[in-house]
Amino acid sequence: MSLAASSLAGSPLAVSLASHVPALAGGALPWADKGTPETACGDPTPTTACRLVWNVSHNRGFTKFFATWLDKPLTTLLWIIVTFVVALIVKNIAHRMITKITLRMAEGTMSERARERARTVFDGSPALLNKRRAQRAQTLGSVLRSIASVLIMGTALFSILGSLGLNLAPILASASVIGVAVGFGAQNIVKDLLAGLFMLLEDQYGVGDYIDVGSAKGTVEAVTLRVTRMRDVDGVVWYVPNGEIKQVGNESQNWGRAVLDIPVDIHEDTEKVKEILQTTADGMAGDPAWKDLILEEPSVWGVQALAGDAIVIRVVLKTAPGKQGEIARALRERVKRSFDEAGIAVAKPAS
Repeated sequence: MSLAASSLAGSPLAVSLASHVPALAGGALPWADKGTPETACGDPTPTTACRLVWNVSHNRGFTKFFATWLDKPLTTLLWIIVTFVVALIVKNIAHRMITKITLRMAEGTMSERARERARTVFDGSPALLNKRRAQRAQTLGSVLRSIASVLIMGTALFSILGSLGLNLAPILASASVIGVAVGFGAQNIVKDLLAGLFMLLEDQYGVGDYIDVGSAKGTVEAVTLRVTRMRDVDGVVWYVPNGEIKQVGNESQNWGRAVLDIPVDIHEDTEKVKEILQTTADGMAGDPAWKDLILEEPSVWGVQALAGDAIVIRVVLKTAPGKQGEIARALRERVKRSFDEAGIAVAKPAS
């Protein structure tokens, strides 16, 4: 090594470097006499920013000024900006995912056969079905986006407050007390919102359904997290808070059943009446105008009751949801014509 060093020292390259960079002739770096980041920043463990300022400027005075007055404020400001930007990015991603999921819920994945079925059930077009799905998806999407925004931005806010040196314990304690007070004062609203959220998640009913909630009965026109709006058969609009709905009878889910109790004179031949009723119901089920709304073959259950001078015979038809009333009315008209042709006497209703 000494031989190599001596040969290098006398080489033209070493002479040239020594003439252009005099400090190298003494074996020291140009800025070695100006100190180190630790001494310039006045800290045994200087921050990255202070080290960067020293490495760029190599000025002890400026580095000391930066470490004293600018280092902590700029670092805190940078941390706040990074936290805020990251929170916005995460919130945007979460909102996009929620919107994508809810839009998929609104559009649905209906087969062609299901679409044809929806056109038949919902008066020739699936508008009510689409409106129900869209409203449910929109409400759920809004709630989920709000929850995501509160959680993400709240976390970012507490992180920023912590970086500013604030003691978060009293703030959290105060927020807890205020939250308990507000929750106690607005417990009915919270109850309505929670009931509405679970109702939407479980899809208990939706726009276009005919429901019975005890205090009101009618067709659902709008569903929000707090209240359900219904219109009854007389055209009266009812606003029912979701938290007040203890039980729901939905006549529009999956399928319905039209039940007809036909009273005939007690002297009529029961078997003949049952045969006429079966033939009439089967004819209606085979009619192109009704066959898509009647899901199964009609059934005559037989004598339901004996009421004075009348025999009550029951006929049932499994129908598309919400169509049982319409089908029952049409079948009564057909039964009346069939009885007139066969000479069957309809009993008078009991007084």
